[in-house]
Amino acid sequence: MRVDIWSDIVCPWCYVGKRRFETALAAFEGRDDVEVIHHSFQLNPAAPRDRTSDRREMLMQKYGLTSERMDATDARMTQIAADEGLDYRLDGTVTGNTRDAHQLVHLARERGRQDAMLERLYRAYFTERGSVFDLESLAKLAQDAGLDRDEALAALREGRYAPAVDDDIEMAKRLRITGVPFFVIDGRYGVSGAQPSGTFLEALTEASTR
Repeated sequence: MRVDIWSDIVCPWCYVGKRRFETALAAFEGRDDVEVIHHSFQLNPAAPRDRTSDRREMLMQKYGLTSERMDATDARMTQIAADEGLDYRLDGTVTGNTRDAHQLVHLARERGRQDAMLERLYRAYFTERGSVFDLESLAKLAQDAGLDRDEALAALREGRYAPAVDDDIEMAKRLRITGVPFFVIDGRYGVSGAQPSGTFLEALTEASTR
């Protein structure tokens, strides 16, 4: 069985969804026969690639939130993440274009390190308040995930995996995916959002019996 997952590096629900899916997969009897493939999705593809912006201010402007409402939203998200064993530290974080980070995930897939790379990117952004936008920072994170730093930096400078990112995004459009995380199980069952682990387990079980 194959599970395809679309997500964005700076999406807090995507990291939560990854954990919830992993909990379900660990409880699934056929887990050893499941292949998980991560795909690129950009929530803000128009974000400049040469600079970042304050995440909090961007969200307040985009959704018309007051400062108090933003505080409450971040507090709720932090608690939801904590319930899944994740340590979110959202204060002072910036946001930007995630295209290069997604390219790294594709390189990592070719090297058998896709999950490790995605996990490192999420942790860097949500827990360490680190950059997942500039090439030097991304190359260091690639090294942390077990990739060759120089190869990662060269791939990013060349845009070697940009076509793969574009293919993922085009596939998402064909599937009418407008938000992430989004899970496609066995090419037949779509699960939208960071659903409870039980929902994922039910979907895995149903897909395995049909």
